[in-house]
Amino acid sequence: LQITEGLQIHKKFNISYGSRFRHSTRICLERIREAMLHHRWQEAAEYMVFYPQKLEGSEIEYRQNRELIWRISIELLHHMPNSKLEDYNNIHERMKHLGVKIYLKVSLEQSFHLMLCGQIEEAKQLLAIGESWRYGKESASQHQTAKLIQAYRSLLDYVIWCDKKFTLDDTDMHSYFRQASVHLKEIFKNPGVWDPFIVSYVEMLEFYDDHEEALKILNDYAYDDTFPPNPNAHVFLYQYLKRRGASDKKLTKVLKVKQQIQKKGDIKKALGIVMDMLDFACWRKELEVWRSLNDIIGKLNSGYEHDTTPPDCQTLAEM
Repeated sequence: LQITEGLQIHKKFNISYGSRFRHSTRICLERIREAMLHHRWQEAAEYMVFYPQKLEGSEIEYRQNRELIWRISIELLHHMPNSKLEDYNNIHERMKHLGVKIYLKVSLEQSFHLMLCGQIEEAKQLLAIGESWRYGKESASQHQTAKLIQAYRSLLDYVIWCDKKFTLDDTDMHSYFRQASVHLKEIFKNPGVWDPFIVSYVEMLEFYDDHEEALKILNDYAYDDTFPPNPNAHVFLYQYLKRRGASDKKLTKVLKVKQQIQKKGDIKKALGIVMDMLDFACWRKELEVWRSLNDIIGKLNSGYEHDTTPPDCQTLAEM
C-alpha cells in the first residue's frame, strides 16, 4: 500500500519515471530489511516476491542488485519452516544463469549447502562444473573464487577418501588421494590461510607413510615468508613433530616462533583499538590512551626483542 501511495504522489507532482522507480524499489527494500530485522520472515518473503519484479523495470538496476536478491532469498529460505533443498537449488540455479559475474560465487555457496545436507558427491560434481566454467575475461575476484572452488573440490576428495578408506580397495582409495593431492599441492602455491586443507593433506600423506612430503608441506606453510603469519601453521608442525617423536628442543623452537607470532598479532590488535579510540575527540584528552599508544609504538620499533607483552586489549576496550 505504501509503495502504491508513493507512486501516486510522484505521478501527482509529475516526477520522472526514473525517480518514481528508484523511490518505490527503495521503499520495498526498506520494508524487506525492516521485516528481516524483526524476524518477520513471512512478511519479508511477501515483499521479496514484489522486489525483483520492480527491478525488472530497469535492466541496470536489476543487474546491479542480483547478488542482493540472491542473498536475501537464501536468508529467507533459512528461516522458512517448509524450505526444501529443491528450493535452494532452484534459487541458486536461477541466479547462476542470470548473473555470470557471480556464477562462481553462487556455485561455491550452493556446494556449501549441499555439504551441510550431506550431499557430498553432488557438491563435488557441482564444484567440478564450476572449476571448468569460463566466461569472458576472469576478474581478480573470480580468480580467487575459482581457487577456492578448486580447493574445496579437493577437500571433498579427502572427505570421500576418509569415508571409504576402509571399504574401498587400495586402487580406488589411491585414486581419491591422487585427485586430492594434485590439486591441493597446486593450491598451496598460492599464499594464504589454508588450515583445513593442510591438515587434510598431511593426514593422507601420513596414512601412506610419506613423512618427507608431510614435513616439507608443514615447514613451508609455517616458515615461507610469502604466506601470512599464522600461529596455526606452527601448531600443525608441532603436533606432527610430536607424533613423530621429535626432541624437546625441536618442539620448543616451534612453540617459541608460534608465541612470537601470537604476540605480534596481539600488539597489532591493541594498536587498532587505540587508533579507533583516538578517532573520538573525548579520548584524545585521555593521557592513558596516549601512553598506551606510545608503549605499542615502542614495542613495534623494538622488534619485540625485549618485553613482548602487549597492552591488555580488553582493558583498552573498556577504558
